[in-house]
Amino acid sequence: MTATTSTRTYIADLFIDGVWRPGGEGRRFDVIDPADGSTVAEFAAATEQDCDDAVAAAERAFPAWAATSPRARSEILYRAFEILREEKEHFAEIMVRENGKAWPDAIAEAGYATEFFRWFAEEAVRVPGDYRLAPAGDKRIVVTRQPIGVALLITPWNFPAAMATRKLAPALAAGCTTILKPARETPLTAAYVVDVLRRAGVPDGVVNLVTPVPTGPNVARMISHPAVRKLSFTGSTEVGRELLHACADTVVSTSMELGGNAPVLVLPGADLDVTVPGALAAKMRNGGSACTAANRFYVHASLHDEFVSRMSAELARVRTGAGLDRQNTLGALVSVAERDKVADLVGTAVAEGATVVTGGDALGGGAFIEPTLLTGVTHGDSITRTEIFGPVTAVVSYTDVDDAVRMANDTEFGLVAYVFGPEQDATRAALRLDVGMVAVNRGVLSDPAAPFGGTKQSGLGREGSSEGILEFLEEKYVAINV
Repeated sequence: MTATTSTRTYIADLFIDGVWRPGGEGRRFDVIDPADGSTVAEFAAATEQDCDDAVAAAERAFPAWAATSPRARSEILYRAFEILREEKEHFAEIMVRENGKAWPDAIAEAGYATEFFRWFAEEAVRVPGDYRLAPAGDKRIVVTRQPIGVALLITPWNFPAAMATRKLAPALAAGCTTILKPARETPLTAAYVVDVLRRAGVPDGVVNLVTPVPTGPNVARMISHPAVRKLSFTGSTEVGRELLHACADTVVSTSMELGGNAPVLVLPGADLDVTVPGALAAKMRNGGSACTAANRFYVHASLHDEFVSRMSAELARVRTGAGLDRQNTLGALVSVAERDKVADLVGTAVAEGATVVTGGDALGGGAFIEPTLLTGVTHGDSITRTEIFGPVTAVVSYTDVDDAVRMANDTEFGLVAYVFGPEQDATRAALRLDVGMVAVNRGVLSDPAAPFGGTKQSGLGREGSSEGILEFLEEKYVAINV
């Protein structure tokens, strides 16, 4: 089934063993445009049998795909990169319609997502190994890497394109076959990416797409299948914990990119001409709906008032509205429920003593909320303990850098942090932060060539970079007589 909106047609079916098909029981669920509440498409709901069929297809396809030469896999991924590059605006439009994000965010994500196919097309032919004489001199130690097997890939709604390509590209480059399970809010982007891979020449069964309803029991069923040897999940820490439990029974290899609660440290002597634009980018990228989004702003008292004044002025200039209007720079949140959650966090912060400097209100006519800046926030308040996932800036004033570092580390999360200040001071602070990634004097750090991942309860493993493909490979040691 396809859904036609405006002049575009969107695929809204499952993809199993090289065939687009409806769900086994004919059920569908609505995909909603959060900007106006309209129905963009009715997507096929996968049944238990559909999920079984997807795993079986991936299992059948695995031996041949694993045996395909790295160069052949690389060329397919590069063709997918070329198609996505040519169709960039269509790619972005799908995200705008089902996710609600602003056009600049969608077009940026389209470009970022596309680059993972190019990057891993190159990494497919560069898988490392080892060959050396054992210290005892009795044998040669040969170390090779082989594809781990069928991989179940679960992606979130906030970056529906980039999270799909960041998992599909290394899995396919490694020689794994895949089942992609996108978020129910944003399946159209996933279906489009899968179709691009089909057009690029991926063999039947190598990539499969399911959207199970209900989700939990069907995901658990797929994880328990003996053919599934890898789970790569991006989503909340709460769901990640449940999936880790599910993986334990069959000892499935897991990669997890989970929640974040990113601190921003504005150190004494920071250049506000650099800091404010950087902080704005760190906060407002994707409307704040990002695991890397800045949540807690620890600003030195000597800079606090000027930072607040400049930041609030910038936020007041943000243009909010539907993403298809390309002049808007802040779109809708993914749903009215998500908007209300963010509005409730602001209300709780005010009740705990914070002051709204700008914004603070939910807007009618869609899942919109004003860009918001709060001062008078105290470390330990509810809003400093919660992943906001919206355009809300919470500022905490401090006087001692050691105390700021302590507060920044005082969380179960450890994904990313941002530090602004004189270069040596900022670098020293960055090295003290218990996170997987730090941006120094800049507001964006994601790059396909860099390892993405966190510490503590923000996840396991790394995506992107040369490490990303290793998550889908098993290391094998072979001993050869001298």
